[in-house]
Amino acid sequence: MRRIDKGVEPRSLTAWKRAHQHGTYADLPPEERQAIRQACALEQYYLCGYCCDAISGEASDTTNEHVEAQKLAPHRTVDFSNIIASCAALHHCDKAHGSQALPLTPLMAECESELRYKISGRVEGLTDRAREAIRVLNLGDAEQANKALIEKRKALCNALLWTNGIDPEQGLEDEELIRIVIADLLQPKEGRLEAFAPVLANIMSAWLEGRQVE
Repeated sequence: MRRIDKGVEPRSLTAWKRAHQHGTYADLPPEERQAIRQACALEQYYLCGYCCDAISGEASDTTNEHVEAQKLAPHRTVDFSNIIASCAALHHCDKAHGSQALPLTPLMAECESELRYKISGRVEGLTDRAREAIRVLNLGDAEQANKALIEKRKALCNALLWTNGIDPEQGLEDEELIRIVIADLLQPKEGRLEAFAPVLANIMSAWLEGRQVE
């Protein structure tokens, strides 16, 4: 996960809520749902709010995900501060979340420190709530849980390393260079971040701390 700083809701959504004071997400027309989807994708630099894979902001691969599930918080279904853009993968993120409670979310700064990513593609929760969030969202702490996501995360992180001239098998010991690469990974280009860039930044931060990232 990467922390999401929610911005101002789309003006069209504000106008719709004024005109439909008791309206819910189920009442929103397609154009308003798309306005939300695009606004969320833009503020997330076109990365899924949970797994950090790339999204387009279109309905084909991006969903409006209620961080506090609609069944658990029916009064927040059109609350923009409760909606993020998620990938539309069948077995994780939005589809896995459903109506379960989510104790650690990308709206919390701690999401960047309580999840530890591995060069193998796996993710580890460092707290009880992080482990529960990984389970709820099926983010891949073990291959039997979500092998496809683990392999994709590993492949794209390795590709980013090679792009920066780093052998994934060897890692990097030059602290100054590690910091430069991390800063570059987290700098949007034309409003977008590379798929899984925050994940690789998390891995490389562990290198700076001398931690194992197998």
